[in-house]
Amino acid sequence: MKITWDIFCSVVDNYGDIGVTWRLARQLVAEHGVAVRLWVDDLRAFVPLCPQADADALQQWQQGVEVRAWPAQWQPVVPADVVIGAFACQLPAAYVDAMHSRPQPVLWLNLEYLSAEDWVEGCHGLPSPQPNGLRKLFFFPGFTAKTGGLLREANLLQRRQAFEGSAEARAGFLKGLGVQPQPDALLVSLFAYENERLGGWLDALRADTQPVHLLVPQGRILGQLGAWLGEPHLQAGQVYQCASLTVQILPFVSQDDYDRLLWSCDVNAVRGEDSFVRAQWAGRPMLWHIYVQDENAHWDKLEAFLALYRQGLSAPAADALMALWRAWNMDRDMHAAWQTARKYWAELQQHASDWTMAQAARPDLAKALVQFYRNWL
Repeated sequence: MKITWDIFCSVVDNYGDIGVTWRLARQLVAEHGVAVRLWVDDLRAFVPLCPQADADALQQWQQGVEVRAWPAQWQPVVPADVVIGAFACQLPAAYVDAMHSRPQPVLWLNLEYLSAEDWVEGCHGLPSPQPNGLRKLFFFPGFTAKTGGLLREANLLQRRQAFEGSAEARAGFLKGLGVQPQPDALLVSLFAYENERLGGWLDALRADTQPVHLLVPQGRILGQLGAWLGEPHLQAGQVYQCASLTVQILPFVSQDDYDRLLWSCDVNAVRGEDSFVRAQWAGRPMLWHIYVQDENAHWDKLEAFLALYRQGLSAPAADALMALWRAWNMDRDMHAAWQTARKYWAELQQHASDWTMAQAARPDLAKALVQFYRNWL
């Protein structure tokens, strides 16, 4: 009999929460043979990631995953063997009561946000006793052996390598999006939150000695991009030429196509958690727009990751990388930071590839979760 998993996702910030949980649910089903119910409180955010899904369906099957609407008025169900509350979301009280009453014990995990901060290793796997006698355990994804790893499908890097090895596959994918870059253009993807530093970076891209083709999927950054272009209502398919910079608006794409977009580009600006992790598997230089928190608490997370990621770089290249990421996230001069980083481009490219392989040598998040359950039994 299959092990059953319930994953609860409360959509807080557009697509990050559902992006992570949808990838995890698919991988658990495809690679580990378990039965997964994915509970989502806003299926409208799910449809862009899985275009064949029905935003109004109370229950549907997508790629082997049972996707359920998480209703405001909870209806009783039998709890699963493993229950994951993603990103500290609060499970329905009636469901928690049913977990307590279940004859067989339930492994209850709180899947936390990704962070490279030092304290994460000490908190990974720790229990949190609940008033009703249940125990909830903290499970932290991460970048070191003492954490739960990163989401990575078993064949992800092989699929990427096959795609990269076929000029026809890359050209065909880009053509399908309406993208026809100059042969010598630097291809850049941009997926970010609203960012006041965007104008400075665009100015730098426009002045770059190499032609730059900027691909911008529909998202929150379009308002500021439109203001810089002088076009208030940007739509997918529009293309603008600004000196050596070409700006092209793309439609929002599925997760698998977003992976291909990252593989197709020379540098990827990403945000939050899901696209941040996928950019690391792309093995390209990247620029991370971290989710803003009160009192600039996100800066500590940024610095913690940079402390890890910079290892192996020469001092000048590491300084240039950190200056670029800090400028993007801390209201500093993006124009100068980009120009400096470009001086070390070859080293940053090799470093991105090396980082990918080092992280791929560790167990992935889904495998770590399954092993955690087996050890818990």
